[in-house]
Amino acid sequence: MDSPGEPRWLDVEEQQNWYALAYALIRLPAALDAQMQRDAGISHFEYLVLSGLSLMPDHTQRMSDLAIYTASTLSRLSNVVIRLEKRGWLRRTPDPTDGRYTLAILTEEGRAKVAASAPAHVNEVRRLVFDPLTKAQQQQMGRIAQRILKAIDPDTPRIEDCIPDAAPPLNGA
Repeated sequence: MDSPGEPRWLDVEEQQNWYALAYALIRLPAALDAQMQRDAGISHFEYLVLSGLSLMPDHTQRMSDLAIYTASTLSRLSNVVIRLEKRGWLRRTPDPTDGRYTLAILTEEGRAKVAASAPAHVNEVRRLVFDPLTKAQQQQMGRIAQRILKAIDPDTPRIEDCIPDAAPPLNGA
């Protein structure tokens, strides 16, 4: 058994698994961002903001909740929202129920952008993530990701709690 000060070194199989995951964590966001830039002229993060709002009732969400949904800081989100607002794809307004919060609201133009961008995005997600896996592996991937997220932050909300049950497919509908 390792002494308290000694690291629990990874064995060969663990190293291989770790490097495969780490490399995928670097390559997948870059591939998705390249696809969004090429096909929609926006970053993957900008698409996440717009599509996240498209899933919400009334296409509206508090900025603080949107930051959680996009795994972003409020500062980063605010910078992106300003750009999206300039393009007419969303607008911000104080929350009428609590003025300390700001709401992000997807505009009709923003809904149209999501609808136009979603087909190519979902095809790329399917091609890169789902098609190489069996249904059982896909389900296992989701459970594994949730466990890793909980290890990173025990207060991480479950993904099911971040996306409404009645959310339409990411097609802007």
